[in-house]
Amino acid sequence: MRQLLVPVALVLASAGLARGEEGEASRCGALAAQALAGAKVTSAQIVAAGAFTPPPTASPWLVGDPSVYKGVPAFCRVIAEARPSADSAIGIEVWLPARGWNGKLQSHGNGGFAGEIGYRLMAASVAQGYATAGTNTGHSGPGTDASWALGHPEKVVDFGYRAIHEMTRTAKAAVKAFYGKPEAHSYFIGCSNGGRQALMEAQRFPGDYDGIVAGAPANYWTHLLTSALWDAQATTRDDASYIPSSKLPAIARAINAACDAKDGVTDGILDDPRQCAFDPSALRCADADSPTCLTAPQATALEKLYEGPRDSEGRRIFPGFLPGAEEGEGGWGLWITGPAPGKGLLFAFANGFFANMVYEKADWDYKTSNPAEALQLAEQKTAAHLNANDPNLKPFKDRGGRLILYHGWNDPAISALNTVDYYERVLGAMPPGDASAFLRLYMAPGVQHCGDGPGASSFGQAPLRPSDPRHSVTLALEQWVEGGPAPSAIVATRYAAAPGAEETSPSIAMTRLLCPYPAVAVYKGTGDTNDAASFNCVAP
Repeated sequence: MRQLLVPVALVLASAGLARGEEGEASRCGALAAQALAGAKVTSAQIVAAGAFTPPPTASPWLVGDPSVYKGVPAFCRVIAEARPSADSAIGIEVWLPARGWNGKLQSHGNGGFAGEIGYRLMAASVAQGYATAGTNTGHSGPGTDASWALGHPEKVVDFGYRAIHEMTRTAKAAVKAFYGKPEAHSYFIGCSNGGRQALMEAQRFPGDYDGIVAGAPANYWTHLLTSALWDAQATTRDDASYIPSSKLPAIARAINAACDAKDGVTDGILDDPRQCAFDPSALRCADADSPTCLTAPQATALEKLYEGPRDSEGRRIFPGFLPGAEEGEGGWGLWITGPAPGKGLLFAFANGFFANMVYEKADWDYKTSNPAEALQLAEQKTAAHLNANDPNLKPFKDRGGRLILYHGWNDPAISALNTVDYYERVLGAMPPGDASAFLRLYMAPGVQHCGDGPGASSFGQAPLRPSDPRHSVTLALEQWVEGGPAPSAIVATRYAAAPGAEETSPSIAMTRLLCPYPAVAVYKGTGDTNDAASFNCVAP
């Protein structure tokens, strides 16, 4: 693609900048004539304060509330493309505050199969003074679509790990070229596939970032999606086994009745669902089928979902789901059962992965597949590029890196036990006590996939980012990286309603302590149970 050379006068006219800001516009426009760490710049223009409009093709969940862009100050928008292989076309954007840069780079990961740039997150970063970066990881399309991977193994490598590294190299080169000096500190934030990308950076490229936040990581990719395949078969291969969404409230009520009070507070939240021994057979229909009970095949399917898949020798492939995540807008009805058989998001991801990346057959039929054989083939063809499961983080630690993991106990997409497993494997791979110098894990009761749920799901992530490190994993991480104290308990918040982008004091429904794992928040016995001050962190 031919480079786009942007005259300074045109930049000024299009951005509506004052003459006093010509210096920033000139430095931004000059980037259009450069190659940044090998990436080809296709556009570099100043965007005036409050003037950014996301592309009309961008997914609404990546755009967010349009009002958020009104508070974004003027920035230099760099659009570039990296081609590390003959079949690569990695789209990259770097946003550089025209004034008031805080000296830091804050990059963002992608959800699902990527394909788009997260403009909402980038806007939030620039509004707080960060330079920021995002990428489509080498293809365009919605995050549930993997058809781009069919016949394109190099694009799978880009998606797996290469694109984030190329984005980072490009962003750091752009920062140095625009500001005349490198960033003082660099940070990466991602959840779900973005959490996998975060761990991939820590494992493969320990020099890329000083601090990393990895939420609900899909890091054991091949096993996670084999589990999704197994779940789909358990609930849909036999029509009688399908659990319609209309029955999820009854399951949730039964679980709360059996387990909610175990943590000392009856609030619809299981503080540690591992302590809940719920037997699906308790919901078996005594008479006719109804929304308040389960048929025998449905009870068996539910038991399988909690148990998780095992291979022919009884070894666990991936942890099963924990009780407590069934109901709610972001619960099983979205991820597992779906509005109809085969319509849940996990089915879309499993089908996209195996059809396009593993078997390379667009008409692959999940119902006839053997999960153990599918896993074996997936490991052979894709594990080296997609799995971020290496517990050896010593190189990252040795260069001063800091890592915060978090996961919602109520996650209906990725079992929270997977993150606990990875954390414990990292501990086991390091000398005693070493991990505490650079690693923290926070498990969030009642929180679903990357947010939502009945628990306190806001702890420094969008839509609001508090200025107090005690309320934000991202700010606690920065404080730690930059010489401050190591993170302790984080105060998480649940708002009474989704806060608008311009709100400064939204209504709060509850706050709750998130304790460094394995400690848990325990109710003191007195005080408001919706107030974090009524809890203490207690080691098991």
